[in-house]
Amino acid sequence: MQRPLAAAVLTIAALSVAACAKAPDPDTRAPTAPRGVTAESGSATTVHVMWSASADDRGVAVYEIHREGRKVKEVPATTLMTDIEGLAPETPYAFTVLARDAAGNRSPHSTKIPVTTLATTRDTQPPTRPASVRGTVTGPRTVTLTWHAATDDTNVTAYDIYQADTRIHTVPGTAGTARITTLRPGTIYTFTVRARDAAENESPDSPPVDLTTPGGAIPTATAPTDLTVTATKREITVTWTPPKPDGAQVTEHQLHLDGHLATTIVWGTTPPPGRATYTFTVQDPPGTRYTVKLRAKLPDGTWGTFSAQRTVVVGGPR
Repeated sequence: MQRPLAAAVLTIAALSVAACAKAPDPDTRAPTAPRGVTAESGSATTVHVMWSASADDRGVAVYEIHREGRKVKEVPATTLMTDIEGLAPETPYAFTVLARDAAGNRSPHSTKIPVTTLATTRDTQPPTRPASVRGTVTGPRTVTLTWHAATDDTNVTAYDIYQADTRIHTVPGTAGTARITTLRPGTIYTFTVRARDAAENESPDSPPVDLTTPGGAIPTATAPTDLTVTATKREITVTWTPPKPDGAQVTEHQLHLDGHLATTIVWGTTPPPGRATYTFTVQDPPGTRYTVKLRAKLPDGTWGTFSAQRTVVVGGPR
């Protein structure tokens, strides 16, 4: 009869401890309102909205973009800019941004920013590519890009900055510089710039600029370097300088297309000295875009850091 009594005492004690445990305080504090909101029309149907990060005691979850008081888009907290599309030409709009945390607390709206979309045009001629693109690393999470102005038969209305073939930033057509933030330390980035006019005609990509942010634990010395990629209607040729960690040669590389492993390049004997070249065939129609990057298998059997990424267009330049 003693054992059931002991079990009952232990159960009561456990319940008492659980009851005394303090429940976490509910999150009732709203984030601060986003500041520094800007809105620029890059064409007759689009507006690019940017803002500075809000503060919150437990972290912002998403940002909401509102037009005339109605939510039109939502982006994750890591994003501080977005494009609003499908607008009417030559039409005035007003945008605000608010922050929301994981508990659903919403900040006040930002200052209302007015903007008018550009006029419709029948222009079909794209701008020239931006020239002399340069990049400077200004911190573990920021870089600054500069370029010479593109030309257009009407007018350049925007410059779009791409990272690995994804548009990440837009500045007005009068700008010649852009500051890119929220990057990761110790990471290799590849940036290109395109000019755009009011009819949404885009220039060819500028030459790529490779930048590595400081910090982090990524051993960039294990990455293939000086990557160049060219294409014809049926072939893509990749040329690069293999890494030599601790002076050792590597005999195997992985080739990734559009972020996915496409093939493994293996030398059965001693690899070629200096730069390496690999050519493969494609069956896609002219105009198809690919992103290309490599990584090497190191002498210890592990895979090194990815190279900078290149974009190529089947059939010739875009």
